[in-house]
Order: sequence, then C-alpha cells, then structure tokens
Amino acid sequence: MKLVNIHKHVLTLIILLGWNTLHAQDVWTLQQCTDSAKVYNKSLQINRNNVTSGEEREKEAKANLNPKISAVADYKYFLELPHQLMPMNIFNPTVPEGQYKDVQFGVPHTINASAQLTMPLFNPQIKGAIENAKTASELTRLQYRKTEEQVSYDVATLYYNAQLLIHQLEFIDSNLVNTNKLVKNMQLLHEQLLAKGSDVNKVKLQADQLSTQRDNVNNKLVQVLNALKLAMGVDLERNIMVEKDIHFQTAIQYDTKTITDLDLLSTQHKLLNNELKVLNKSSYLPSISLIASYGTSGFGYDKKPNSFLKFYPVGFAGVQLTYPIFNGGITKRKINQKNIEIRNNELQSQLIADKNKMEIENVSRERLIAEKTLTNTESQIIQAQTIYNQTVLQQREGTANLTEVLMADNALREAQQNYLSAAIDYLKADLELKKITGNLIN
Repeated sequence: MKLVNIHKHVLTLIILLGWNTLHAQDVWTLQQCTDSAKVYNKSLQINRNNVTSGEEREKEAKANLNPKISAVADYKYFLELPHQLMPMNIFNPTVPEGQYKDVQFGVPHTINASAQLTMPLFNPQIKGAIENAKTASELTRLQYRKTEEQVSYDVATLYYNAQLLIHQLEFIDSNLVNTNKLVKNMQLLHEQLLAKGSDVNKVKLQADQLSTQRDNVNNKLVQVLNALKLAMGVDLERNIMVEKDIHFQTAIQYDTKTITDLDLLSTQHKLLNNELKVLNKSSYLPSISLIASYGTSGFGYDKKPNSFLKFYPVGFAGVQLTYPIFNGGITKRKINQKNIEIRNNELQSQLIADKNKMEIENVSRERLIAEKTLTNTESQIIQAQTIYNQTVLQQREGTANLTEVLMADNALREAQQNYLSAAIDYLKADLELKKITGNLIN
C-alpha cells in the first residue's frame, strides 16, 4: 500500500478513536503528540507530496513505452519555386551526357497534413529509465521514513524537556515554600531580638532569587511547549500540557535493526548500478522503433484560367533503427564517473556502519551510567530533604545557626539539580539508542 494511502487510513483511525475528544484535553501523552506530528507536521506533509511526485515520475517513465501520436500540418507559398537540374538528353537523346538544364518544379501553394505514430519496440535507455524511476521512488519513501524518524525524535526531545522543566518548577515551588517559612521564622526571631536583620535579609534574598528562577524556568517551559506544538502541527494558540510523570523504561535492550541511512545508501547503490548498466547498454545496443504516418498533400495554382487545388493521400509504415557508432568518448567518461560514485557509495556505507556500531556501544554505556546516577540522585534528594528538615528544626531550637540552614538548603537544591541532570542524560541516551538501533518508529 502506498504511503499516502496509509496515512489517510491513519488519519481516519485517529478520528474514529476520538480525535475531537483529544483536542479538548489539556494533557497530551507522548504517543498522542507523535501521532499528531505524523499527520499534521509540515515537513512530513512535504515529504508525502514528494513520495506522490516520485510515483508520478515512475508512471511517466513507463508511459514512454506507449505509442505516441501527433498531428502535423503546414502551408507553404513559394515566392520562387525550387530549381532542379535535369539531364538535357531526357528531352533530346542526341545531346551528349553531362549537360543539364535548370528546371523549376512544383506549384506556388502546397498544403501538407498528416497523423504520425511512433512506438519504441526496443530501447535500452527507456527500460533503464523505468528502473531508475522505480528506484528513485523507493528513495523518496526512505527519505520520508528518515524525516518521520527525525520528527519523532524532535517531538520526544521536546516532550521530555517540558516534563523536566515541570519537575524543576515543582522543586522550585517546594523550595519557595520552605524558604518563605524560614523567612517568617527569622522575622519572628528578629522581633524577639534573637536574630540579626541581616539574617532576615539573607533569607529574603534567597526567596527573591527562587522567584526569579521560577519565572525563567516557566518562560522556558512556554517556549518548549510552543516548539512542541509547531512540531505537532497544531495551532500555537492551543493550550496543551504534557504528562507530569516521567516513565523511565530502564534495563531495556533494543534489537539492532538496519538504520534508514544505510537503507538509503543501499538504494542509492542500486540506482547507481542501474545507471551504469544503462550507460553500458546504450554504448552498443541499438534502438528500434515502429513509425507510421498517414495524411494528405495539397497542391494549388491560383492563375486563371488554370487555377486548381488538388489533394493526394500520403501514407507509410516502417521500422527505424538507430545504432550508436561513436559519440566522441562521452559515454566512456560517464561510465568512469559512475564507477567512482559507486565506490564512494560503498565506502560511505562502510563508514556509516562502523560509526553506527561505535555509537551503539558508547550510548549504551552512557545510558547505563545515567541509570545508576538516576537511582543514586533519587535517594540523595530524600536524604537532603531529611537533613534540611532536621537543620530547620535545630535552628528553631537554637542548636543550629542560619548558615547551617542555608548550607542544608543548598545541598537540597544541588541534589535536585543532580537528579534533573541525570534524568536528562538518561532520557537523551535512551532516545538516541532507539534512533541508532532503528527502533525510533514502528
């Protein structure tokens, strides 16, 4: 089934499953965002059009095998009738050979009209063009798949970024609650002359910094969501939100499949070999065509009293053979160029295969490390929060000073930031691993 038809069915299925309900939701899942992008993303729409255009080019190449019929007509008025030299012994047998007389033939008015038919019976170039168009159409489909993978990758990246920014906002809000409580405690202690005014100002400054940080993170979230909506192909005015919970699929092993880049190079290799085959055949194989024509020729004379206009039928059918003898060595140079292109294609395939193997090993290690770091930072946040709560309690009881509270607060923030960094590293590595193993899209 053609790609365009497939996506028409996908769109119909989405509508049947409740696309109108989906648009009314505030929270979108990653799968819903990806499905929307597959249907409405402008880059994918352009590539779908390219696939359709490639299919039309394939049909165009096949149409060259069909007979061609054309109508030709012309009218000529001779100001001077054409001359011809005739042997004089035609008119007088006694005249020796080698003597000629110029004679004007024809009439002033000539009219020709005919229908002409040409049909290739054997043409290696047309056959090769059909194979090339078929392979080129396959290339456009692979290019569509590559674009689809990139769009899915971009959507997932933006979606994960939005989720992490939401978590960062939650951390900031939690820290703001703690800091505002601390501000009230310090103000109360200051009123009781148990704390300095500078201590109150230090805590207020920290609260102001958190508020500014929250505004910056919220602005980044809006920008990421706008970029996500653009990738999804939905209106920027639309109010959407991503899921808050991040689903970490740990300890998953992906089967290594042939990546699209290698499929593209393989298809390009096929195309280059087809072109080379056509060049080789065109250098020694003839082209044979069926030709036919049927029409009429009219001759007219406009001088009285012998004016006339008469038409006579003309028709013929035959076979035309064209055989290449020598074209100045152009075909040979083209063959040499094509051989070089084929060799470069093979080297590029080997390079990408080696690079892909290396990337799979490196990214697998990165994901494993990020997974361990993610587990550690989760427990570190719990520990840092416990220490902070204990330090605040000790500060209320007078056994800990403000500096210790601020240090515990900084330790909590650092643990939160480490967790977000580990989450980013893991999600990025997992997404990249899906891409380089050929598992990004189904």
